[in-house]
Amino acid sequence: MTEIIHTLQMFLQSNFPLLQLQLTDVLDIAILSFVIYKLLWMLRKTSSGRLMWGVLILMMVMALSSFLKLTATSWLLDKVVYWGIVVLVVLFQPEIRRFLERMGSGRLGLVFASGREAGQEVETAISQTTEAYADLSRDKVGALMVFERQNLLDDEIKTGTALDCSVSSELLKNIFWNKAPLHDGAVIVREGRIVGAGCMLPLSSNVNLSRDLGMRHRAGIGMSEHSDAVVVIVSEETGSISAAVGGMLKRHLAPETLERLLRNELLNDKQEEKKGGQLPLVGLLLGGSRKEEGEQP
Repeated sequence: MTEIIHTLQMFLQSNFPLLQLQLTDVLDIAILSFVIYKLLWMLRKTSSGRLMWGVLILMMVMALSSFLKLTATSWLLDKVVYWGIVVLVVLFQPEIRRFLERMGSGRLGLVFASGREAGQEVETAISQTTEAYADLSRDKVGALMVFERQNLLDDEIKTGTALDCSVSSELLKNIFWNKAPLHDGAVIVREGRIVGAGCMLPLSSNVNLSRDLGMRHRAGIGMSEHSDAVVVIVSEETGSISAAVGGMLKRHLAPETLERLLRNELLNDKQEEKKGGQLPLVGLLLGGSRKEEGEQP
């Protein structure tokens, strides 16, 4: 085995004299590239990805000011970076904590995991939600559900009751029953599983919303404005089913239309996420938001 490695090294050095790479150098580069790739992929799934993009822009400005010999600008940027390390620790505290918790738990395979494969659970969640919403709409029972996508909703989950269970029609109807303790808040679904109930959502800042929209609709639109989540709502007054995506509200949906919308938004995202794992590193930072089409409320 040693002779094979030595022969391979000699071959590389003789045919590529400009490289002069050892196998350990190749391994070192591969490990570092993998770590950077996974870190950028993790940040892309959170709002911290925008912060990282800002840091990269700052680094490019520093390099440019140094190249142009802008003494005052370089001095100022050096001071910003000097104190910025502490600021970055504060800004990225949730990601750092999650990273260390995974390492400390011994689940090394989850340290750089971009998310578990949950396509089947998402499909089940969509069909069960559609079934529950058809009954809730008929009975005029108010409901508010949030399907998390790329942007994590940990802050919203903390405002309610943490759960970890599969989505089922009967469970949803029990949660949203008007005498249930959690019926006033939102149910949050992550990777096809309910992770929170009774959660409070930010209200929309859009002053042009129709006055006939209640607090559920305003909270649903607000959540879709602050994240890329898909929010589905049942009006307690009319029983009408609505969906909010990208700050746009689609109203008066039939159960079949709701199911088709959820499949388009959630299952297509799963396929794009798989393809996204093969994108270049820069593409991870640039693959941010998509324009959503919908009805302006």
